[in-house]
Amino acid sequence: MARLVKRHGPIDLKPRRATTFQSLTQAIVHQQLSLKASETIFRRFRDLYPGKRFPSARDVLDTPLEELRGVGLSRAKAAYIQEIAQGVKSRTIPGLKASEKMSDEDLIDSLTAVKGIGRWTAEMLLIFNLGREDVLPVDDLGVRRGFKIARGMNEMPTASELTEHGKRWAPYRSFATLYLWKTVDTPGIS
Repeated sequence: MARLVKRHGPIDLKPRRATTFQSLTQAIVHQQLSLKASETIFRRFRDLYPGKRFPSARDVLDTPLEELRGVGLSRAKAAYIQEIAQGVKSRTIPGLKASEKMSDEDLIDSLTAVKGIGRWTAEMLLIFNLGREDVLPVDDLGVRRGFKIARGMNEMPTASELTEHGKRWAPYRSFATLYLWKTVDTPGIS
């Protein structure tokens, strides 16, 4: 890790502190897509609600599924975003203030009880929205690729191998995550 820090320099972890609804929606849109494609879809999604910085859960619940699909969301993602909106409206999904008071695992358990929210999505909320410093998304392909590159491995590490190795980075595994992603995104590093 020291080599990566030296190569890439300091990396900040600045929490966005957006609403839980916005953070989860953004994570859902970004799942399994390139950054460029997901940003285009996310912009189109926000453009459905002119005059608003971000739509409310009620706005999304009032939007027909086909209209959400029209911005480039798959049927599943559009349905998941509506599920999240329902969870926010019914308060089964904790808001920002409540989320900040919860432990990482308690928040992950609470969020993953909602259809469409997996562990990765919850981990993205922890890292980017809440700025939690000790999150290592071991199932993230970019994290695993970064670890493979950094360690000069021939094979992709398993999630359990990364979990075990990641123990030495505690309590700053989110920073390790950011450095591993940076390693994948930096041309010429292999």
